[in-house]
Amino acid sequence: MPASAAAPRATLDLHVRVWGMGANDRPFSQTASAQNVSVTGACIIGLEHELKIGDVIGVQYESRKARCKVIWITEAGGAKKIQVGVQLVADQECPWLSVLPIESRSNLPAPTADNRRRFRRHKISFPIELRDERVNTPMRVNATDISGNGCYVETAMPLPLSTVLRVDFWMEQEHVSASATVRTRDPGVGMGIEFTGLPEETKHRFQAYLEKQDPGINIAAPKPA
Repeated sequence: MPASAAAPRATLDLHVRVWGMGANDRPFSQTASAQNVSVTGACIIGLEHELKIGDVIGVQYESRKARCKVIWITEAGGAKKIQVGVQLVADQECPWLSVLPIESRSNLPAPTADNRRRFRRHKISFPIELRDERVNTPMRVNATDISGNGCYVETAMPLPLSTVLRVDFWMEQEHVSASATVRTRDPGVGMGIEFTGLPEETKHRFQAYLEKQDPGINIAAPKPA
């Protein structure tokens, strides 16, 4: 994987789940093997669905999920089927970090500066309701990777970029309703949503609420800027 050659690689064979949108424009989900892994990517072996370079796919190892970009593809044939090299999308946590040798963990990528990520993301399942007001059909989903500023929703058919939504959720007994906008879309995987209509004070209160809900918050971590 040339794009992340600086990351030390470990020769492992990890059982993973992979999902996304195939080159035939149909969503897929299957098991595969992650080999030659690092803190920034892996070689995924045994895919049965054709992909394109630049596609974003979901990869899950045990209970940890991440979004990855396809950076190379090889038609291996036989039991290996299709092989792809993947690189973690920016700000995604490495799902197999716990099984990497210590020497392979020494090159963790530094957090990227992004004004939209002023709030720490929490990888918890959080129920919300989304409504595309053009069709007025509610979508009741569990958001993941959520903060006071937005969230990521897993869906095989994400809405178009810039779609304006109405988002509703609860903070204990308080009902919150605001406008939101689709900022990223990964066909077959999901979409990133920004809470554009949420007042700044409410964003901070929601962030504090999420920190109370996150069982991993007691782990020492840098405070968000």
